[in-house]
Amino acid sequence: MPVFTTRFTREFGIEHPIVCGGMTAVGTADLIAPVANAGALGFLTALTQPTPEALSREIARCREMTDRPFGVNLTILPTIRPVPYDEYRDAIIEGGVGIVETAGANPAPHLPFFKEAGVKVIHKAVTVRHAVKAQSLGVDAVSVDGFECAGHPGDDDVPGLVLIPAAAQQLTIPIIASGGFADGAGLVAALALGADAVNMGTRFLATDEAPIHRKVKEQIVANTERDTVLVFREFRNTARVARNSVSQEIARIGHEPGATFDDVAELASGVRCREEVYAKGDVEGGMWWASQAQGLIHDISPVSEVVGRIIADAQGIIRTRLEGQLV
Repeated sequence: MPVFTTRFTREFGIEHPIVCGGMTAVGTADLIAPVANAGALGFLTALTQPTPEALSREIARCREMTDRPFGVNLTILPTIRPVPYDEYRDAIIEGGVGIVETAGANPAPHLPFFKEAGVKVIHKAVTVRHAVKAQSLGVDAVSVDGFECAGHPGDDDVPGLVLIPAAAQQLTIPIIASGGFADGAGLVAALALGADAVNMGTRFLATDEAPIHRKVKEQIVANTERDTVLVFREFRNTARVARNSVSQEIARIGHEPGATFDDVAELASGVRCREEVYAKGDVEGGMWWASQAQGLIHDISPVSEVVGRIIADAQGIIRTRLEGQLV
């Protein structure tokens, strides 16, 4: 099958311009190795592992399952309990990982160490100005999240249709378009907007290999593009999550005068997400993450089939729908 060749595939040594970014509690070798074997780029999630030593073991496990490139996500955020970020960084380098995805706080303190080790760095950004700043720091690519994304889209509410080309006008490094991508049409659109690859999270959740309960995958398929909720906006930490009774209650409490994060902390617990939702399949058991791309996901398939279908559909769209309209 012919492949798309972009700056991203060339510079990062990847077959297809498709990325599975870091996802808390999901970014383990069970999913990331199949993503790599399918020719895409997947990221283990460092902080899903309880210790740097556990991350080292997970890197080794992933390498036993694939001989293709994969990366590690290192999300740097303020936490109640101090996180040994330097030790996680060292585990990534010592594990021979060649690509890192940073997110959250400014990655500048870690860049010299990654650069010295020859590690390429992709930084996640939700605004053009943050993407430009990351480029000035010396990262090798940026992943730009539009408003449609799961997780934290920022507070500017700019969708990918505007954000991606706006970023492309100011950046010279490869751009990964993130937020609302799940099919071949999205890949074609992203490339047309100036991106060099697409990042998908929710689409990869609805795969056979994703390490979450099948009932969650089935709920993603059943949901539409309207089945997300924005929470934490009042706390200046806007997050897009799947719509259920818990997320709707979090949103309701957040709108109450004087509400603080402490008022929703138990409902929003990551432990509830991992243990009740992802492990037991209780889709009403906690707050869990999904993007508006749910409206584009209609089956649960193996990772290899998802990637192959996206590439084939994208090629078909270009050949039949786009080239056919040129006269």
